[in-house]
Amino acid sequence: MAVVENASEACRGRGRPQLRPDAETLAIIVEAARVEFLARGFAGASMSAVAQRAGVSTKTLYRLSPCKADLFRDVISERIGRFILELDQTILSALDGTAALKRILTAFCVLTLDPETTALFKLVFSESDRFPEIGQSFYELAMKRTNDAIAGWLAEQCRKGELDLADPQLAAEMLRGMMIMERQRAVMLGRIGAPTLEEIETRAAACADLFLRGARRVA
Repeated sequence: MAVVENASEACRGRGRPQLRPDAETLAIIVEAARVEFLARGFAGASMSAVAQRAGVSTKTLYRLSPCKADLFRDVISERIGRFILELDQTILSALDGTAALKRILTAFCVLTLDPETTALFKLVFSESDRFPEIGQSFYELAMKRTNDAIAGWLAEQCRKGELDLADPQLAAEMLRGMMIMERQRAVMLGRIGAPTLEEIETRAAACADLFLRGARRVA
């Protein structure tokens, strides 16, 4: 397989047009890496196995993602990107404060308590002592990025005069904890299963209402 692919790449180098854009190839590689990490963990996953799953040569893999840590970052970024898409400002601005915050918290909880996210969480906690780079990646790309996104919405509500918060970042941390902390612990320990969308939406509505009642600016 690798010999055939390498020969194909050599032909392209002599002038044949590239059949697939790099961005599309990288997306396929990231999906293959996601499957490999979930199946074998970070230590057990190999670049050659990812290349085989993706159906690309190792030369192509290393050109688009030079090391295993980079692949892990790409996997986390792709997953968190789904949450960021739910925070589309056009959609949020058309909703009242309670509905907008409910949408944000629902998306956050769906992301966080998804079985694959839970599996990645466990992977990071079990292997970050040996591979601190994956802990750093998870903190920066998952925990900090989601908190920054929520804090950004809260800060905007403060600028509009809707909310009165001394520290939107701290408020976002509190919201995230209110929404998922106990449930996430129970899911990770295998005591309960992932909640249904209906259960998530019910909790998100309750959290949004409780938070906004305490945070709204008093005229």
